[in-house]
Amino acid sequence: MDAHPARYWHLLDDGRLQCDLCPRDCRLHEGQRGACFVRQRVGAGMVLTTYGRSSGFCIDPIEKKPLNHFHPGSSVLSFGTAGCNLACKFCQNWDISKSRSMDRLMDAAAPGEIAAAAARHGCHSVAYTYNDPVIFAEYAIDTALACRALGIASVAVTAGYIHPAPRRDFYAVMDAANVDLKAFTEDFYVHQTGAHLAPVLDTLLYLHHETQVWLEITTLLIPGLNDSDAELAALSRWICDELGPDVPLHFTAFHPDYKLDTLPPTPPATLTRARQIARAAGLHYVYTGNVRDLKGGCTRCPSCDSLLIERDGYRILAYRLDASGACPGCGHRLAGRFGKFATPFGARRVPVHIGGH
Repeated sequence: MDAHPARYWHLLDDGRLQCDLCPRDCRLHEGQRGACFVRQRVGAGMVLTTYGRSSGFCIDPIEKKPLNHFHPGSSVLSFGTAGCNLACKFCQNWDISKSRSMDRLMDAAAPGEIAAAAARHGCHSVAYTYNDPVIFAEYAIDTALACRALGIASVAVTAGYIHPAPRRDFYAVMDAANVDLKAFTEDFYVHQTGAHLAPVLDTLLYLHHETQVWLEITTLLIPGLNDSDAELAALSRWICDELGPDVPLHFTAFHPDYKLDTLPPTPPATLTRARQIARAAGLHYVYTGNVRDLKGGCTRCPSCDSLLIERDGYRILAYRLDASGACPGCGHRLAGRFGKFATPFGARRVPVHIGGH
C-alpha cells in the first residue's frame, strides 16, 4: 500500500514540521523521519509509511499479551508493524521495533481484511502489539473501527508514550490495554529507554479514570536496574493509591538481549519477591511471567482467597468464575471483563496469512 496521510502534526514558523503524536515532538525537514522511523515528512505534510503493512499475524492466547482479566482463555489475532518511539536498550522485540527496512518487506493487510480474518478464525479480539501501536495510530484506529463493526474487541499493548489529543482518539476505539510501566524512576526512563516517566503515568491515570478501557500493567524486571525493594514498593504503592487495588500487575522476567545482552536473566526469586512486595502494598492481582510459576500465574479471590483461575503459563487448567466474573464461594465479583467461558484456546501460537504482498 502507498504511504498513508498521517494526523497529529503542525508546521513551525521556521519551516520544519512537528509531529504531535508523542512527547518526542520530532521536528522534521523535507524527507526526514521521526525517531520512530515510520512517520515521515513529505512536502507540507506527514505520512505513515507502514499503514497497511505488518511484520506478521499470529493467533495467540489472550494471556500472552499479558491480559489475565480480559476474557480469559480467548484467542486474539496479534500483529504489529515496524519501528518504535522509545529506544529501550533491553528491547525483547528489537528486530521488529528497530527495523529500518521492513516498511517495504511486510505482509500487506487492510483494516477490513484484519477484522474479517479475526472473525473467520473465531478470535474474540485483535491485539496491536510486537511494536508499539502508538506509532501506527492511524492504522490501528482504522482497524479497531473495522473490528468493532464485526463485534471484535481491540487490545493495545503499549508503553503509553503518547500525547493527550491522539491518546483520546486512540483509546476511544480500544477495549483493553496492557501498558508497560518499565520502571518507576526518571533516571531509568532517560538512560535505558530514551524517554520520560511522567507521560506514562499520565496515560495510566487517563486510562483508569477517564475511559472504559480495561487496564493491566506489566513491568519487566531487569537485575540491578529496576528491581530493588524500594522501587518495587514505590511502584506498587503508586498503582494502589492512584489507580486502585484491582488493576492487575504483571512482573515479567528479562532475558539478555539487544544492548543489554551481557546482563544475567532475571532469577525466579526476584519475581516472587516483587509479587510479595506488590501484594503487601495492597494490590489484589499480581502475576509473574516469562518463567514457570504456577502460584504466580493463578487468580485468587481477594475476598475469600479461593483459587478461581488456575494457570500453567498460558494454559488454563481450571476456571471457576461464573459468566459475570463472580466467585462461586463468596459471590465477590472480580475486576475485569468476563463472559461465558468456553474451551480455552491454550498455549499454542498459530501463524496466519491475511493479505497479499
